[in-house]
Amino acid sequence: MSIQLDHLVVGAASLEQGVAWCESVLGVSPAAGGAHALFGTHNRLLRLAGAPDAYLEVIAIDPAATPVRQPPLKRWFDLDDPELQESLRRHGPQLIHWVARVPDIGAAVTVLAREGWERGPVLEASRPTAQGLLSWRITVRDDGRRLGLGALPTLIEWGATHPAGSLPDAGLGLKELCLGGPHGAAVKAALDPLGTLPACRLDGDARSPALTAEISTPRGMVVLNCPAVRR
Repeated sequence: MSIQLDHLVVGAASLEQGVAWCESVLGVSPAAGGAHALFGTHNRLLRLAGAPDAYLEVIAIDPAATPVRQPPLKRWFDLDDPELQESLRRHGPQLIHWVARVPDIGAAVTVLAREGWERGPVLEASRPTAQGLLSWRITVRDDGRRLGLGALPTLIEWGATHPAGSLPDAGLGLKELCLGGPHGAAVKAALDPLGTLPACRLDGDARSPALTAEISTPRGMVVLNCPAVRR
């Protein structure tokens, strides 16, 4: 089993606010993304050097879309969670999660379940792009929850095409991804059987943010922290 960091997830109250945040904080404008009919969300993307085929995703609920995945099923990444929604409204776009790429998502889900982490069912998802249809398999719990305060990644297995291949160089580079918070050690122990994650380390301080990403940008080094939520 080989696990790789696939992408960082920055949540926003609206996609317009997410784009403005990229330009203000990172100093770059994100490339076009697309819409996710399954969840009623849309995104913009930025290529992220420092890990193979990595990128940063800015994602928001699309107010004009009705998700195919109807209530009581929830959207991915806790985007339906009232506490997270309030945090995004009050404080602006924030790092909320990360997604890890695996070659066999079924086997990876089994490994995490043995360690006590129920990552959720594997769903088939896709979205149209100018380069053709992107398709992937991804773990999303029925309640939409992230786990480990966001430190335990959602798992993804891509189809024939990966979105990073068509993204321009944005001048961004991941220097380090840090797993922390009260669940950091347990998350790291669960991921270890899946392989080594380059540029990823464990912060042993249980009071630290659940997820911290250090990113080099045209405006210098930027540190993004995952906000604390009751998860």
